[in-house]
Amino acid sequence: MLPSVIVTTASNVNQSVLKSFQGEFKNAMDPVWYRLDKNYLVKFMTADQKNTALFRNNGRLVYHISYGTEKNLPDEIRDKIMGSYQDYNITAAIHVNEANRSIWVVNLEGLKKLIVVRVEEGELEEVGNYVKG
Repeated sequence: MLPSVIVTTASNVNQSVLKSFQGEFKNAMDPVWYRLDKNYLVKFMTADQKNTALFRNNGRLVYHISYGTEKNLPDEIRDKIMGSYQDYNITAAIHVNEANRSIWVVNLEGLKKLIVVRVEEGELEEVGNYVKG
């Protein structure tokens, strides 16, 4: 695999991809484009969140990841997590949209442990549990 090439201007981005990006992310700021094989990866900001999205050459969105905090979580997901982890603070909330799936990956910090949970379709699953060192 060849190294990634940074696309420095939007004019170098396929018009189908650019049109799809602008339609999907109307509030995007400071996009930086990368070419990955035949796909386009874009990193950008929206309000208070960092984002990454991957587009196929035809403009189809493959996935979108947004990086946020507790305030970016939907209320029902925050309530579900805090109901199970009352003694923990939410330190990061990452939202992954891919193939009609909406997945939240949330980092929690307690006095003695760090926990990573995953929420998809209302199901909460602990995927990491670490003792603080």
